[in-house]
Amino acid sequence: MNNIDLRSDTVTRPTDAMRQAMANAEVGDDVYGEDPTVNRIEALGAEMLGQEAAVFVATGTQGNLLALLSHCRRGDEYIAGQNAHVYRAEGGGGAALGGIQPQPMDFQDDGTLDLDQVAKLVKPDNYHFARTRLLCLENTQSGKVLPLDYMARARRLADDHGLALHLDGARVFNAAVKLGIPADTISAPFDSVSVCLSKGLGAPAGSLLCGAPDFITEARRGRKMLGGGMRQAGVLAAAGIVALEQHVDRLADDHANAQQLADGLAGIDELEVDPSAVQTNMVFVRVRSDDGASFSQALGEQNITIPGTSPMRLVTHLDVNGDDISRVVDAARRFFAGNQRRAG
Repeated sequence: MNNIDLRSDTVTRPTDAMRQAMANAEVGDDVYGEDPTVNRIEALGAEMLGQEAAVFVATGTQGNLLALLSHCRRGDEYIAGQNAHVYRAEGGGGAALGGIQPQPMDFQDDGTLDLDQVAKLVKPDNYHFARTRLLCLENTQSGKVLPLDYMARARRLADDHGLALHLDGARVFNAAVKLGIPADTISAPFDSVSVCLSKGLGAPAGSLLCGAPDFITEARRGRKMLGGGMRQAGVLAAAGIVALEQHVDRLADDHANAQQLADGLAGIDELEVDPSAVQTNMVFVRVRSDDGASFSQALGEQNITIPGTSPMRLVTHLDVNGDDISRVVDAARRFFAGNQRRAG
C-alpha cells in the first residue's frame, strides 16, 4: 500500500521526466555564471513572472532572505503578516543576519493585510524610529488567493510611502491557476517576487527570486555571502525547468483533490471542515475532540501521514490522486466509526 503524505506539498518526489532531465543536464560553474541550465531557468522564471531578471537559489527561505537583504539595510524595517512565512517560519534571518526589524500585523480572514493599518505602521521620518522600507505580501496565504485589485492598491500604497513591495510567491502558480490568469499578471505590481519550485510544482529543490537587474545583482552578492553558490547547480535547475514547463497547469488537479478531500471530511461529524473555504491545495481540519494525535496515529498505521495537531493543515500535491483522497476519507470515517462503537 503506497504512502499518502498530506503534511505539505514539499514532500513530492521528482518525476521520471525530472530525473531524466537531471541526468542529462548541461552544467557549468554557476558562481561564474557559466551553468547554461541555471541561466535557462533564470530566464524562463523571469519571463513567466514578468520580471527582468532572476537568480536561482537553494530554498524559498533563502530567496525571501535575499529579498530582505537587498531591499533593506541594517536598522531598516519590513512589514509582514503575523503568520507570514517570511516573518514566522524562516528562523528570524532578516533580524539575525541583516539587522532588519520586522513589523508584524494580523492577517485579515481573506489572507490580505489591512492597507489602512499598513499605512499607520509606516514609521515617520524621525531618527527615533527604524526606517520602514519594505512591505511583504504572501500569495497564496494559507491557500487563499489575494485579489488582483488588492495587490494594485498595495502598489499604490507602497508608492505613496516610498516602500518597496515584495511578494512571497512560494505558491504563486497555484494562485494563477485558481484565477485562470498568467502568473505575471499577479506579480506585475511587485518590485520582487520569490517562487518555490519544490512545493506544488514538484521539483526536488530550488527557488527563484525575480526582480530588476540591479536588485538581482545585489541578491547574487547576498547569495554568495550566505553560502548559496552551488557550482554545477544545473542538475537541480533541470528539474525546475520541467516543473515550470510541465507542472503549472496540472496544479488544477491538486485543487480539485483538495476540494474532494474537504467535501469528504465534512461529512464526518467528528471533524470540523469548511469546504467553501478551499481555494487551492490546502484543507484545514479540526478534530472536534482536539485529539489530533490519536487520529494521526491511526491513519499512520494505514500509511497515511498527516499532522498530529488539531487544527491541522492537509495539503494535496503531485504525488496524491483522487483514489488516494478516497482512501483518506474512508480511513477517517472508519476511525471515528470505530471510536463510536468502542464508546458505546
